[in-house]
Amino acid sequence: MTHDDVTRWLDAYVDAWKSYDPDSIAALFADDARYRYRPTDEPLAGREAIVADWLANRDAPGTYEAEYRPWAVEGGRAVATGTSRYHDADGARAYSNVFLLEFDGGLRCTSFTELFVEAR
Repeated sequence: MTHDDVTRWLDAYVDAWKSYDPDSIAALFADDARYRYRPTDEPLAGREAIVADWLANRDAPGTYEAEYRPWAVEGGRAVATGTSRYHDADGARAYSNVFLLEFDGGLRCTSFTELFVEAR
């Protein structure tokens, strides 16, 4: 796996988030993937659970943008950093994000853990 592979995956992640297309979301993750919104969360277990959770917890279209890039890639593991910005009735908020990622040989994510902090 290369930085370019991870960049393409991260770009597809943002595209899937913006479209909420179930097939686009599913294509990102392995069948048995584990997904955590926070390191201490119980993981969502399996691709179907991840897709269902994304679809059940949608952000309103046009109220957010994001950009993430690989920070380190080694074997099937990657660390990515970036920013998520929200613009809605509550105002504007920005978050600094770190993703801890593991991938299978087909470049599908098998483990996703997010860490985030609201920007000052």
